[in-house]
Order: sequence, then C-alpha cells, then structure tokens
Amino acid sequence: MIATVTLNPAVDKTCTLSRLLPGQVNRMESIKNIPGGKGVNVAKVLRRYGYQVKALGFLGGYTGQMIEDGVKDIGAISLFTRVAGETRYSINLLSGDGYVTELLEPGPRISARELARFREDFGRGIADCDLVILSGSAPEQVPETIYAELIREAAGQGKKTLLDSSGALLGKGLDAGPFMIKPNLKELEILTGRKIRGFDEALEGALQVREQGVAHVLVSMGEKGLLYVREGRILRARPPEIRALNTVGCGDSVVAAFAMGMMQRMDDEAVLRFCAGLSAAGATTLENGAVPTELALELMEKTEIEDLSGRLF
Repeated sequence: MIATVTLNPAVDKTCTLSRLLPGQVNRMESIKNIPGGKGVNVAKVLRRYGYQVKALGFLGGYTGQMIEDGVKDIGAISLFTRVAGETRYSINLLSGDGYVTELLEPGPRISARELARFREDFGRGIADCDLVILSGSAPEQVPETIYAELIREAAGQGKKTLLDSSGALLGKGLDAGPFMIKPNLKELEILTGRKIRGFDEALEGALQVREQGVAHVLVSMGEKGLLYVREGRILRARPPEIRALNTVGCGDSVVAAFAMGMMQRMDDEAVLRFCAGLSAAGATTLENGAVPTELALELMEKTEIEDLSGRLF
C-alpha cells in the first residue's frame, strides 16, 4: 500500500486555445475538468499500474467532492480530511504554439482544528502503508514545517517518504531527511542557493543536496531528461523526442514511477528508465496523470541511460 498526500488538491480546468493573447479576449476551443493536484496525479498513475493507494489531504465544498469521487472512481481509498473551505481550481491554458500557462488559486483556509484532525488522519492512515508520498503546495495557513513534521512522523512508524514540493515547504522538509526528493532545476537552484546554467552545475547542486542527508535525489530537467544521484551512483536518462501536448503532471509520473521501482526492487538503471518513459508518455496527453502504458513501454526502451558514476572519484 502506498499513501499519497495532497495538501492543496485542485480541480484541473484544462483549456485549449490556438494562442494566448494577454490583455485581449481569448476564446477557448475545449475545456475539461479533471480531479487533480500533484498527489492525486501520482495516485492516478499508481492505480493505472495496479497499486493499492490511500489518498490523504484536505478537501472541501463541491470541488472537493468532485475530487473525492474521482479518487474513488480509480479505485483508490479516500482518506481526505474534510474542511469548511472550498477546494481550489487550477487553470491550465494549452495554446497551439506550444506554451502552457497555469493560473493557480491559493486554496481554502485551514483552521487549527482542521489541521489537527488531518494530523490524526495521517497518523492512522499510513499505518499499513509501505511508502508515503508528499506532493505539492499547501494552503497559506498550513505551517511551512508541515512536510518536515509528516516526514518525521512517518519515520517514527518506519515508513520511507518521497517529497516533491517547492519553496520553504521543500527546504524545511529537507531538514527531516526524506528518502527521496524530486526537484526541477528551478527548485534545485532555490535549495542550493546557486544559479544552474547547465548539466554540470545541476550535478553539483544534486550532490550538494545529497550531502545534506537525502539518500536519493532525482532532478527533472524537462526535455533534457532526468539526473539521478544516490550513494556511489550518478545516472542520467535521455528520453526520445516526443510531441508534448501537456507537460503538467510529468513530474508526478516520475515520482509514481520511482515509488513503483522501489516496490519492485528494480535496479537503478531500470528505475530511471521507468521514470523517464512514464514522464515522456504522460506529456503526450491532455489529462494530467493519464499515462498511455503501451507508449510508456516504447519510450522506456528508447531511453538512453548514461552512467556518470566515475565523476564521484
């Protein structure tokens, strides 16, 4: 069993249009409302591959009910904590010129009582889980230390944690020693306090983060692939070129693939190939977290893995 935590889920309103024109009237060509949020996207991928999943976090209002219904529809166990506020919308504008524009609402207000209730739900909910995946942002009233607190609580129950967040949530979460983190290049810059202008600097940053006590650092570099650093190993994955329709949620596919690789005890190369293939396949669809499994397998086989471990010596 794998637990996913989404503190700030959203209904993803995915809109397509020929071109986004700031300051002008923009007419959408199509609109699709999809239950989402980073942890929910992870749960979708895990369920697509048959894994048992518990989904935790905050949900409220009509939009929250829509997400809960979606989670149940895919066969995951919903253990979300209900709150008085309304779960947010996230608007993804996909224009024909290849640009993706995201408009993200802040999320509902979370009271101290609601936060305490979630902490109780979390402690009970992860008791029979092998892994805990913590993903995404948090509503403003939730303390920046929340992921660090959850990582320590999970560790107290003997659970390994995978963390995919940003800003202070990620930075403070790092202090608690998650088993794995998955920053993108911008997030890696913030974590390390250094500008990253190419692969070599990305590698230096990943090694710096690993020295802070994180066992596995997996950096997503967009079309340039993935960088994976663990004790004694440095690997880079270069997936084949694809026609990307929607890159939102690709990082969530990476996290889900890494979790499944851990559960299956895959070797490092196989895990990284799995991560790259699922991420690339997910980018070819409009729906976040919807991975075409046959295409993913094809892209996995075409992904190049480069072993750079010699740079450690």
